[in-house]
Amino acid sequence: MENILSTEITELVCTRISHDLIGNIGAVSNAVELLEEGDMDFMDDIRSILKVSSGVLTARLKFFRMAFGMTNANLEKLDLVEKTTADYLKTLGNINYPINLNMRLANWQLSRMSMLAVMILADIFIKGGSIDVKEETGRLVIMAKGDNRSVEKMTQISDIVNGKLIERTAQYAPVFYLMELLSKFKLKLNIINTEGFGLCVE
Repeated sequence: MENILSTEITELVCTRISHDLIGNIGAVSNAVELLEEGDMDFMDDIRSILKVSSGVLTARLKFFRMAFGMTNANLEKLDLVEKTTADYLKTLGNINYPINLNMRLANWQLSRMSMLAVMILADIFIKGGSIDVKEETGRLVIMAKGDNRSVEKMTQISDIVNGKLIERTAQYAPVFYLMELLSKFKLKLNIINTEGFGLCVE
């Protein structure tokens, strides 16, 4: 699946990815500075920072490479797609409010679309929830379930999908990216408001 996108969408995606990585890159940089100072009193803190931040960076980079990068064979490995997506979700919340994933795909050509839709819906959670990904006859359905969801973000995503929000911001880069990608294959993104809040590709 070729994903040659407009310059504007590319800029939004780059800004969003940079935003999602910069915090942990800064944490690693700070830990390295402490390490270079050689103060052994901070060694446990340094180890903890490096372990957590490097884990987050690794998981997010793997996800971003598959979701936004050039087409690669890993998208055909549905078990790897599910694991990479689940690992990405683990980097977003804390242990008390996880975002759980239930992904059931049979067609690998839906992998990138699914990953992007999961990223979009993950942003609406305030205190965890669950995301279900499944294929139905002629369409892909991704549902976000949970009580703690941002009404503002759901409204903005709905407005973007329905063409009511013209201004493009990096926060919603995955929505614009997915919509432009789908348009190249004459597919459409729709909002679902039954049994939660979700996205449908058909």
